[in-house]
Amino acid sequence: MLNHITIMGRFVRDPELRHTGSGIAVASFTLAVDRDFGPKDGSEKETDFIDCVAWRNTGEFVSKYFTKGRMAVVSGRLQIRKWQDKEGNNRYSAEIVADNVYFGDSKKDATDNNVGHTATPANNYVPPVQPDSGDFALLDDDDAQLPF
Repeated sequence: MLNHITIMGRFVRDPELRHTGSGIAVASFTLAVDRDFGPKDGSEKETDFIDCVAWRNTGEFVSKYFTKGRMAVVSGRLQIRKWQDKEGNNRYSAEIVADNVYFGDSKKDATDNNVGHTATPANNYVPPVQPDSGDFALLDDDDAQLPF
């Protein structure tokens, strides 16, 4: 039998890192995942909010490097948990137990979109790097000097 799932979405909030009584790290987080198709009436695509949990090193990795709004690719297995509410009714929760979590965007994309906790200049201007006059020699504009 096969129980494998891969999703790609954005963090709804910063991951929450906890430790079990025996010191094992566990991170809980939720990804907002857009559906591939929109409704027939042309309105916006629907979004699913999928709960995920990552254990041990994967959980520590997630809590250290991911923040609200970052894009992530999560692969793992789907798990259905059964629990009882205060009235004694049986309830079920579906979540992904993450085996691997990958970056779905680059750090630059995250900063350009003001995702996470880093700031970027409003105009996204990056000044050009000026070479030292020490170890570099400027070439003439003649392309004949280039080896390719």
